Amino acid sequence: MTESYMKKLSSTLLDAITDKDPLVQEQVCSALCSLGEVRPVEMLRTCEEYLRQHDKLAHPYRAAVLRAMERVLSSRASELDKDTASTIILLASSEMTRMKGEVLPAGVFGSGPGRGLAAGSEWRPGGPGKAVHQQGDGGAAAQAAARGPATLRRAAHTRQPLSGQCFWCSSLPAIHPELPVACAGHGQAGHGAHGVLLCPSPLAGVIALQRFSEGALEYLANLDRAPDPTVRKDAFTTDIFSAYDVLFHHWLQSREAKLRLAVVEALGPMSHLLPSERLEEQLPKLLPGILALYKKHSETFYVSKSLGQILEAAVSVGSRTLDTQLDALLAALHSQICVPVESSSPLAMSNQKEALRCFTVLACNSPDRLLAFLLPRLDTNNERTRVGTLQVVRHVINSAAAQMEDKKPFILSSMRLPLLDTNSKVKRAVVQVISAMAHHGYLEQPGGEAMIEYIVQQCALPPEQEPEKPGPSSKDSKADSVRAISVRTLYLVSTTVDRMNHVLWPYLLQFLIPVRFTGALTPLCRSLMHLAQKRQEAGADTFLIQYDTHASLPSPYAVTARLLVVSSSPYLGDGRGVVALRLLSVLHPNIHPLLGQHWETTVPLLLGYLDEHMEETLPQEEWEERLLMFLRDTLAIVSDNVWICQLSLELCRQLPCYDGAPQEKNFLYKCIGTTLGAASSKEVVRKHLQELLETARYQEEAEREGLACCFGICAISHLEDTLAQLEDFVRSEVFRKSIGILNIFKDRSENEVEKVKSALILCYGHVAARAPCELVLAKVESDILRNVFQHFNTKVLGVKIETKDPALKLCLVQSVCMISHAICSSTQAGSFHFSRKAELVAQMMEFIRAEPLDSLRTPIRKKAMLTCTYLVSVEPALDKQAWADVIRGCLHSVMALLPEPKGEDGGCQESLYLDTLHALEDLLTSLLQQNMTPQGLQMMIEHLSPWIKSPRGHERARALGVSAHLLRYFLEHLRVSIIARRLPPDQLISLLLTMFEGLGDHDQNCSRAATVMINCLLQERGGALQEKVPEIVSVLRSKLQEVQGEHILPAAQHSIYLLATQHCAAVVSSLLGSPLPLDSHTCMLWRALAAEPHLATQVLGLLLEMMNRDVPFKESRAFLLGRTPDRVATLLPLSASCALFEVMSTPAVGPAVLELYPQLFVALLLRVSCTVGVQLPRNLQALERRGASPALATRNLEPCSSAVDTLRAVLLRSGSEDVAQRMDQEGGWELLRTSAGHEEGATRLARAMAEHAGPRLPLVLKALACTQSSVYEVQRVTTTAFLAELLNSNVANDLMLLDSLLESLAARQKDTCASVRRLVLRGLANLASGSPDKVRAHGPQLLTAMIGGLDDGDNPHSPVALEAMVGLAQLLHLMETWDLRSGLLHVAIRIRPFFDSEKTEFRTASIRLFGHLNKVCHGDCEDIFLDQVMGGMAPLLLHLQDPQTTVASACRFALLMCGPNLACEELSAAFQKHLQEGRALHFGEFLNTTCKHLMQHFPDLLGRLLSTCLFYCKSSWEGVRAAAPLLTGFLVLHAEPRQQPQVDLDQLISAFQILLKDPAPEVRTRAAEALGRLVKLA
Repeated sequence: MTESYMKKLSSTLLDAITDKDPLVQEQVCSALCSLGEVRPVEMLRTCEEYLRQHDKLAHPYRAAVLRAMERVLSSRASELDKDTASTIILLASSEMTRMKGEVLPAGVFGSGPGRGLAAGSEWRPGGPGKAVHQQGDGGAAAQAAARGPATLRRAAHTRQPLSGQCFWCSSLPAIHPELPVACAGHGQAGHGAHGVLLCPSPLAGVIALQRFSEGALEYLANLDRAPDPTVRKDAFTTDIFSAYDVLFHHWLQSREAKLRLAVVEALGPMSHLLPSERLEEQLPKLLPGILALYKKHSETFYVSKSLGQILEAAVSVGSRTLDTQLDALLAALHSQICVPVESSSPLAMSNQKEALRCFTVLACNSPDRLLAFLLPRLDTNNERTRVGTLQVVRHVINSAAAQMEDKKPFILSSMRLPLLDTNSKVKRAVVQVISAMAHHGYLEQPGGEAMIEYIVQQCALPPEQEPEKPGPSSKDSKADSVRAISVRTLYLVSTTVDRMNHVLWPYLLQFLIPVRFTGALTPLCRSLMHLAQKRQEAGADTFLIQYDTHASLPSPYAVTARLLVVSSSPYLGDGRGVVALRLLSVLHPNIHPLLGQHWETTVPLLLGYLDEHMEETLPQEEWEERLLMFLRDTLAIVSDNVWICQLSLELCRQLPCYDGAPQEKNFLYKCIGTTLGAASSKEVVRKHLQELLETARYQEEAEREGLACCFGICAISHLEDTLAQLEDFVRSEVFRKSIGILNIFKDRSENEVEKVKSALILCYGHVAARAPCELVLAKVESDILRNVFQHFNTKVLGVKIETKDPALKLCLVQSVCMISHAICSSTQAGSFHFSRKAELVAQMMEFIRAEPLDSLRTPIRKKAMLTCTYLVSVEPALDKQAWADVIRGCLHSVMALLPEPKGEDGGCQESLYLDTLHALEDLLTSLLQQNMTPQGLQMMIEHLSPWIKSPRGHERARALGVSAHLLRYFLEHLRVSIIARRLPPDQLISLLLTMFEGLGDHDQNCSRAATVMINCLLQERGGALQEKVPEIVSVLRSKLQEVQGEHILPAAQHSIYLLATQHCAAVVSSLLGSPLPLDSHTCMLWRALAAEPHLATQVLGLLLEMMNRDVPFKESRAFLLGRTPDRVATLLPLSASCALFEVMSTPAVGPAVLELYPQLFVALLLRVSCTVGVQLPRNLQALERRGASPALATRNLEPCSSAVDTLRAVLLRSGSEDVAQRMDQEGGWELLRTSAGHEEGATRLARAMAEHAGPRLPLVLKALACTQSSVYEVQRVTTTAFLAELLNSNVANDLMLLDSLLESLAARQKDTCASVRRLVLRGLANLASGSPDKVRAHGPQLLTAMIGGLDDGDNPHSPVALEAMVGLAQLLHLMETWDLRSGLLHVAIRIRPFFDSEKTEFRTASIRLFGHLNKVCHGDCEDIFLDQVMGGMAPLLLHLQDPQTTVASACRFALLMCGPNLACEELSAAFQKHLQEGRALHFGEFLNTTCKHLMQHFPDLLGRLLSTCLFYCKSSWEGVRAAAPLLTGFLVLHAEPRQQPQVDLDQLISAFQILLKDPAPEVRTRAAEALGRLVKLA
């Protein structure tokens, strides 16, 4: 290479030095260095000339050139001649002068011109070089002096590893001379001649000392890992003390707050490095000085932190001075703790932590004095003082456990007053102290139980009623409430502190029963459950509770009763029902030994039921019944009368616990009744029932109801004893005395006496309802009703006085209602003669008449009418007059009610009104049942008639509603005789039309009768109405649109069905005339035609015929010339398609669909294909834009979507649900609807059919055969896509369809449609995956077809050619080699232009096919193919950087396949190493290796390869453009000088000059790199 080439290369690179991208700029420098390594003089002179000529070049670019020169000089300075060296020295001096006063980046001054001077001095000592050395040394010394402390600070701040810290011993003295200077200047800084800072600020020096001290302490603490283990603390003490003296006596008094805090922070770690005697000497001054800063600074974190370090240092040397300062220290630190801290202030929180750390140091050193200071402060009433003291106590308990061990009783006793404090902040602090005590064994001491009880008391606080609850402005969150913290503490202590297990178990059980701990039940149960499980794991002996040694514990009966009852309200108290049941299950060995297996099975079922519901959805009655069943089963398993009696006793004892919880108390009564029912001791039963009657709180309605439920449940097993006890109670002195005492207080006596009577009356009602019906019948009149009315009626001097208490009336009605229901529910009710029936009915009517008509407040009307309903069927029957009176009275009581105004309780009133109205309807219906004749109905209507005619609207509305109910019931049970057979023909159509008019009658009974008449006429005489079918269908449709009534539509469906069974074609034709979109009524009529398989088959056949009768669309002329004509759907096929869908919507159509499956499938598939992109007619488009009316069906009317939906419905109704589901999952239906995806949709449909409906394919293909020559191109495309995909499955071979499929596809090879030809090739290629064993037999035919596809048409990017390439790649390896030889070269030449196609798929397919061609040539055709391999080598290497991963992957494959054909084992091995799929490719390394072997084994290819690279330098893909110069560079790198004639350097440099201006930085980088390597050919 001549010097002009060297200069040209250097100049080209220097012109690119101004690149904005730093990576490109760095590569340019590297390339310059590469030139300089070969020709340093030429490179340096070119650079010097460039800098001289570009005097205005910006500094960063000048610095880059200088760095390149410096790197060359560092290795090639000895090769410089005198002139060059002098030139470089002058340049460096000039550049230094130019840079004077400028702020340069780090390293530039030293590594730019300075290094240039150094290089000059190395070339020749003395002279200018010596002067430069002196100047440089002086500057360096000045800079080093100025940067000393700052460098030290930075080094310490970065916390260098120990290997880098050993220099500190020698570095520390360097800082000392500066401290006095800094102190004297106190912030003033001097500057040298060159503008360099000579003295750091005091703050910098202090921080440096702090970091140094911290680093030294860390080094000394890890001497075992230090590089110099001989270093000791003594090495620092003298210098540190000198620095300490300056800091403490001078800078600590500074007026700058920031400096004072920095000094304080430094004094902490420095105190550890002071000599022991010096520290002891300084403490009397140091500690007060530090404490004084608390008053000077609002942010005291650094003061506390430093104080802690100083105290640690003092304790470590055994200081005696500390004792004299202790009081002041404790007072100052305590005041820091007592200051309220906001969580939003991190420094304040950190200050408290550091202050507490100081307390830890003092606690370890002087525990007695510390406690003497702290504990008296617990007795103060000041909130801050008490809270702060408790925080310190908690911290000391945790951090100085060993020192506090013998102080535990003292600390426990001091907690007496804090336990009584009601302040929430104090409570939180107390709970935290108790938590710490639990972890360190305090609670095991005497007095520890009081602490546990305190925690449980706080857990029992109501969340909404915590004392001193923070207001809205407070930042105390709910999670930090006293209760929440206590709950968490109890659970953590129970589950994580093992030493507490024997303390808490079984002690916590005693808190389950007392009422005051009810709020704590949930956390108690959780803790007890965890403790019990741990005890079980430890062994049965440790789990079983010894009740004789734990007298204060509740009995197992008390625990069972408590946990069972609280479970009845499972969502109260944070969901205590769930944990209570779980605890009960875990405790079963301590409850009874026989319960384990049953409870382990039943309790999870109960819990699962709760999981299925939420608080709002849980049916309370059903849940309570499940719990009672659980109790009954438990009692049955135990089957021990003594145990059962003890449980019943405990249940009774716990009644007062639930005085404030009516729902739970009500359930407790039910539990008592259930338990007494299981007891065999009559004396116990009578005794408990007597006690319940004597102690009940009768003023509470819920308690009266609960007491009655208890007696009712007990009567299931003890009817005689229950009734006897009720009577005994009435006769007892207790009852009489209570009545007498109440009579003294006349004003309230009557009300309270009636409450007792109400309860007794309810008891009798529940006894009758619950007890066995057969036993009740014998007692109902003699005992039950007699006592009920005795309590209700009061006699004064023999005169019966009616009660005025509505509650007593309601109880009586409820009780009598239950008694009546029990009577009629008995199996012996038919033979039972109820003598008091008339009396009861009369009494109920009295109550009904007495109810006010202006309002509806109580359910007395409803209950009374229900009672009468139950008594209707009971003997003896009342006379007609009596029942007429009942009807009139009840109607008047309900109909005449005034409408209720809407109010707050409107919902409840409306519910009560509806229940009352239903009770009236039930009563009248039961009376109608007794006389189910027109006369009986007439009698009812007569009673309702006055109300129907009432002038008041609400009365008419109610009367009509009741009338409709009775008529509906009557019609449902009435048989109608038909007169259709006798009707004259001339009157038939007139009657039918009249009946159709009757459908719109406002009276639903009339319209119902009309539907019956219509259907009877059609069934009997429909055969004579063929000519009238269109008129009948039209009238029927119009009436359906006018009439509102749920009974009309089913009747109309039956009508159209009857008509279609006689005139199917006429009905189908008439319905097809319905306007689109179909309204919902027309849709229902279509569905009615699928009710019967034979009829459905006829309808489907007719609809298929209609759908294919007309062309699917018509082309409208475009408005503008050159515009594609619009395709508009024809109306008849569209209507038929919509009708088919509606018929398919009926499950009953299944058999008909199976019969016509092939025809339906093919017709609808072709319908889908020819409606893709087809528009609706203009009138329907307008309807779609306006939006369908509510009466119209919501289904999409768009032609293609309609056909797709119908095809899917065919699959579902034919049992091919798997096909439809597969299409749903893969999005096949959506693809079928679109022009772009239709072909893929048909392919996915074929795939699903082959997989899930194979046996149906032969008939489908037979039906498809006649459609392949369709005049519609899109239908041929769809058919071909479907057939092509079938060849992709083995089902074609299994069903012997292969030959017919191949013939069908071959017949379409010359189709005028390119898409069809492409799909033919795809189908032929699918043979490789569907039936690979058949490829050899059809090899020549397949190869001919594929090669023909490569030459298809004149389009360079023909999709047919693409399909041919893809297909060939699939088929090649399955064909005979002999069949391939003749076409290989042609294929390789034909596909080569596609390597650089703009379309990704063409590049991918052609390159991958090239790889397959190489693969089949292994060992057979290499001589034919070698030149093609060499020609494709460079494109394949460059396309490894193709932006599309598929192309790059194809290149990997192709190169791997090319390797064996190159007859170069090294190159093939390199390909195998780097190009395996899934392995990351290091492109540069791979290209370097490849070029090395190419130049070694194929040196004559250099020119050809470089020419190809030049071509790709113009590639449109950035990655390929970047790869081209990279490949060029590696080729040149491994080329030999003898290959130089193959290289045109001018052409390469020109190309790379252009690339250096490329917009992509990567391309510019690679171009610069390649330019640097061209020097190889010099």
